[in-house]
Amino acid sequence: KEQAPRGGSRCGARSQDPGPPMRPYQEEVVIPCASDNDSGSVDLQLSNLENIKKDPSSLELTDSDISDIAGLSRESLTESFRHLTQKGPLSEAVVERLIQSIQEVFDGELQSELEKLTFLRSLSSLSRTLPYDETTESFIHSHIADIVRILNMLVEEEPVHSLFSSMHQEVFVTITDLSYQDVHLLFGSEDRADLFSLITKSIITLPSVTALIQLQEIMPSGTYNTECLYRQTFQAFSEMLQSFVVKDPHLENLDTIFKQMDPWLQSTKDHERARATASMAQVLKCLSRHLSLKLPLRFQKLGHLVALMALLCGDPVKDVAEEAAEGTHYLLHITLRLKCISYDKKNHPSLRRAMKKCRELLELYNIKRFYSCPFKIAQVFEVFLNSNELCQFVMTTLDSLENLKHPCTQQSAGELLVTLVKNAESRFEKVPEIMGVICARLSIISQPRVRQQIINTVSLFISRPKYTDIVISHLLCHPVPYDRHLAELWRTLEVELSSTTWILWRLLRKLQKCHNAPTQEKMAYVAVAATDALYEVFVGNRLQAATFRLFPQLLMTLLIQIHHSVGLTMSDVAIPSGLYAEQEMSSEVTPLCFAMQATKTLLLRTLCWQEFNIMEKNKGWKSAIFRDALLERNHLLAHKVMYLLVPLLNRGNDKHKLTSAGFFVELLQSPVARRLPSIYSLVRLKDWLHHGNSVFKFLALRGLRYLIKHQEMREGIKSLLPCIVDLLRETDEKIVLLAIQILLQLVETMDFTTLTAMMKTLFSLFGDVRPDVHRFSMTLFGASVKSVKYTDKKGVENQVLDSLVPLLLYSQDENDAVAEESRQVLRICAQFLKWKLPQEVYCKDPWYISPSEAGAVCTFFVCEQ
Repeated sequence: KEQAPRGGSRCGARSQDPGPPMRPYQEEVVIPCASDNDSGSVDLQLSNLENIKKDPSSLELTDSDISDIAGLSRESLTESFRHLTQKGPLSEAVVERLIQSIQEVFDGELQSELEKLTFLRSLSSLSRTLPYDETTESFIHSHIADIVRILNMLVEEEPVHSLFSSMHQEVFVTITDLSYQDVHLLFGSEDRADLFSLITKSIITLPSVTALIQLQEIMPSGTYNTECLYRQTFQAFSEMLQSFVVKDPHLENLDTIFKQMDPWLQSTKDHERARATASMAQVLKCLSRHLSLKLPLRFQKLGHLVALMALLCGDPVKDVAEEAAEGTHYLLHITLRLKCISYDKKNHPSLRRAMKKCRELLELYNIKRFYSCPFKIAQVFEVFLNSNELCQFVMTTLDSLENLKHPCTQQSAGELLVTLVKNAESRFEKVPEIMGVICARLSIISQPRVRQQIINTVSLFISRPKYTDIVISHLLCHPVPYDRHLAELWRTLEVELSSTTWILWRLLRKLQKCHNAPTQEKMAYVAVAATDALYEVFVGNRLQAATFRLFPQLLMTLLIQIHHSVGLTMSDVAIPSGLYAEQEMSSEVTPLCFAMQATKTLLLRTLCWQEFNIMEKNKGWKSAIFRDALLERNHLLAHKVMYLLVPLLNRGNDKHKLTSAGFFVELLQSPVARRLPSIYSLVRLKDWLHHGNSVFKFLALRGLRYLIKHQEMREGIKSLLPCIVDLLRETDEKIVLLAIQILLQLVETMDFTTLTAMMKTLFSLFGDVRPDVHRFSMTLFGASVKSVKYTDKKGVENQVLDSLVPLLLYSQDENDAVAEESRQVLRICAQFLKWKLPQEVYCKDPWYISPSEAGAVCTFFVCEQ
């Protein structure tokens, strides 16, 4: 085909006055554009990839073999691009006139369209002399800024909503001609970049071809057929872009072109997106045929480009999808060659494996249908993308979720994300940033299927041990209670059964670490957020198996959280700065609310309905109430909880330890407690007997009281008797009374030394101001006297004699219980001494009423002495 000279009558253009010198005839390359119906182009190009199935061995690492993989043969520049056809060099006089005319434009102004076209064509003609004329070279290179300024002005003066002249086309061709002479007007400085942006916008944002034709019918103007003029202009624009990548060994120009085309590839207007896609496809086609790569490579947005092209392959506009499919085909060829040159020699086996996987994937699909399935594209390209490029791919795909105009774009994005994350496994970076974008996009996704795909993407990340803590930490940095979108995410996590326990355990550990940390002035926000997250997970019940498996740990941790949350408000929580900047926190929300609802839901999900009902009935959710319910209804579960409590007993601050210790001690009531190794029971309780906190001493004694019921554990408890006897001197009445209760059960097994020491201590408690201590110390003293062996009687006789008078006096105590106990112990002591006390001793009436009875008692004791 031949292209008519510029300004000539082609495509039905009206005749016009002779203009400046015509450009030579040049070969036309048909460039698919938005309005073309090039239905066969994709199939023709893609069919070559079928060769891979015939020759699998072609996927090797050599440059030529990679070219064979993609089914793309190289073409010379003369075959691909039109070049200036020169009949001979221009004379010095002609060159001088051209320079003079161009210089005049720099110094003056362009008024008419003819002057503008003359300037552009003179500049193009002058560019042909660059290879051999030093004057031209010096002139053009010294006036680049002027040329850019004039071109900028010419484009700005053109109407933005119509196309009635060939000015755009002439500008594009002029830039192309200079580009082939290595004079780049659109690269290297800010003003050149601005010109690139301006001319790109000027062609991409033109109204659709249909609108242009309708405009011409309403406002007939100019000498051109609008549709034909548009095709020529767009072809010139595409050729201009291609000229930039013919010699682009470092891919710097591709990087610049992509920056310019990026926003238009994502345009919500169909005709703009179609033009950008067609242009990019032709750039990739040209680049793939003229690749001559050298390090270092400057193109750092491969993941972003692959994602955009893959999304466009699923575009609802057929022309866009076809152009994107063709562009993606060439992009795969470019990627193969790019990776070969950029891969480190150490990673040679990795590249070979990637090539093999690529070949295997391509063999699975029908090539002609391959590019119509975005998720298949993700599978193939994924093997070549590095961690940074994978992140680019994900971010670009997530950004596309904002395209609410085309639901199918969201569907493609969902498929791409799930496919890429599933196949790339653990090769991602910037996972927190990815999670941030996902959480931000959830609110704008209305399609249930796409929402689930996005949540499945999070599920894939969170189920990989490398990312589990990262994902959980990010999700816990959102305001509580979670909004409906984040709540849905927690509730509908879709992970494999083997990963459920790991995920729930890591979430639980977030809460436990808060409990283990040193006491702070305020509760950690993570503790509240993790508690709310556990509640949402329990509600969703997707991690049911893990919930049953970790039930004891979950239960104890939540009970500790309840213990720490009592009386707190959200003002007592260390909330990160700015977290609630966009929303107001309800005053009804408290840490205790979150802990309570999580615990209740845990019980219901683990079928602990009776325990739940008992606690609801008692209107309380303290650990003691639940402990009693557990002991009453579920001994086996109580045993599990008891074992799992052991490692918690030394964790956290005193509050945490006390909560765990209290729960642990009460569970010792269970019949299975006797099977607990002594290192976890008696040794632990012995340590607590010496603890500086009196509450731990009390818990230790309480635990010993439960264990003493088991005969096999009594021997171990006997070794603790000296410690227990020492506790009789405690000021805490509860400790003293509990120690007496235990000693009463062990008094018959005591050795003589311990027994006499205890009796001395008990004697000192006679007359204690605490009535119960007074009374039970006498009870234990009497039991001690009764337990003395015959051979040891002489050793305690004096202690018994010393106790008689105090006991006699306390038998007249105003506290009836104390008085009665004194009389009982007096009887025991008399039996020990083999005395027969007078009946007056046991008289309940006060002696001051009957002096004669008091006299009889005194006479008896004087006589015995």
